Amino acid sequence: MHAALTQKNAIDRIQAVDPIVEQFLNHLSVEKGRSVNTLSSYAQDLKRFCAFLKKEHLSDPASPIEIAQVRRKEMLRFLSALRSEGLSASSVARMLSTLRSLFRFLRAEGHADHDPLAKIDSPQKPLRLPKVLHLKEVESILNLNKGEAPGAIRDDTMIELLYATGLRVSELVKLPVDALNLEAGYLITKGKGAKERIVPMGQCAQGKLKGYIGAARPALLKGRTSNDLFVSRLGRGMSRQAFWKMLALTARKAGIQKKISPHMLRHSFASHLLERGADLRSLQLMLGHADISTTQIYTHVARARLKKIHRKHHPRG
Repeated sequence: MHAALTQKNAIDRIQAVDPIVEQFLNHLSVEKGRSVNTLSSYAQDLKRFCAFLKKEHLSDPASPIEIAQVRRKEMLRFLSALRSEGLSASSVARMLSTLRSLFRFLRAEGHADHDPLAKIDSPQKPLRLPKVLHLKEVESILNLNKGEAPGAIRDDTMIELLYATGLRVSELVKLPVDALNLEAGYLITKGKGAKERIVPMGQCAQGKLKGYIGAARPALLKGRTSNDLFVSRLGRGMSRQAFWKMLALTARKAGIQKKISPHMLRHSFASHLLERGADLRSLQLMLGHADISTTQIYTHVARARLKKIHRKHHPRG
């Protein structure tokens, strides 16, 4: 219920600006199963675009511009306006991605008969390599004695499972108990677009999960019931924010000075597997990437690390 209300709020951001855009956002929510964060991002981009069209209309009241009537010349003026505002290449590329999705929807629904972005290329985004932890850093976090309290056992299990599976933190905290198959050594999670995928886990994660489910979780629930695998001392599901803070504190206790996030463990999972011979296709399936080009970024990480090792250790590096 809460998620549905939040999705409605995201759609309401654009409401009364353009009914066609509202239809598009409802389509993304209901038929495509897009997340609240994705809807909010699309709504923000489209609100900006609608504001630009309104400004264009004010400059020429005799020729109002509706979204379905937008042509290449208006799109080029919009992109020029974005650049003059100092938007980064990444932000402009994201905006263009949003608008391409919108115009695909408009053509599919018969609202438009053309694509004003057909011959407009997205700006080249600089390659940003994901930040990863060295294996020793990961081991220092995993091997840290976190205590015997139920909450400490839960925290230890969550960190172990995150590194063992490469889940997104949102997927980790939303795991239901019945997502696990500990005997077979895998779990089922729902990723972006509500797509299900099977992710294997190792024996360390399986062992810690059995210990957590057998004693720590019942102690946290105190007789209450919950479908959530990981629960707080109040018996509610763990939040992303609570896990993020716990992980950062654990990393500091383990002697890691750099800023750490849950996504760094996901990146480390992928990078360490690739370094040890995993193929990209298998890695793509485990990470839940829709496009293998997203997974290929980790090959750049591996190459960058090899170059760094070579420079550091070669006598003529």
